[in-house]
Amino acid sequence: MKQALWHLLNDFLSAILFLIVYGASGSVRIAAGVAVAAGLAQFGWLYFTGRRIEPMQWWSLVLVVVLGGATILTQSPRFVMSKPSIAHFAVAAAMLRRGWMIRYITPIARQNVPEATMVAAGYAWATLMAALGLINLIIAVYFDFATWAWFVSVGAVGAKLAAVATQYAVFRTIVRRRLAQSAN
Repeated sequence: MKQALWHLLNDFLSAILFLIVYGASGSVRIAAGVAVAAGLAQFGWLYFTGRRIEPMQWWSLVLVVVLGGATILTQSPRFVMSKPSIAHFAVAAAMLRRGWMIRYITPIARQNVPEATMVAAGYAWATLMAALGLINLIIAVYFDFATWAWFVSVGAVGAKLAAVATQYAVFRTIVRRRLAQSAN
């Protein structure tokens, strides 16, 4: 589970930094600049250390640079509020790639959880991300900034954490059953 959380944190570091800096400074420009710089630095580090850059990480970089640049140019509160929807929809589209999630799975789970189950979990994540994008868009259009900030920082994050916990529990149950069966 630590491995999966580390990968998720790594993949969404720029977005997390944007929210933290925006919350602390109140400046869209500064927050977007920090997020873009962090995304580029993260990519540079991966590239220069010779690590493989996964498709999800490419999507993340493109989103950070394009949406960060658009945020700096427009400085529109509604654009800032709708931006997570664009990111969620793009990530959902990337998650439609069969087997994307296998890199996030621990080796013991990869050996014991059927591939079809891992693929189905990946599609479930794509569905969750698309649903969060749609909910965010509705909140961005019809509600105030305080409601949106709560949804982005608590609601959406809580939904993702609940999904991680559920997936962990299901995969762990499958692994335990398989190991118990092979021990008999």
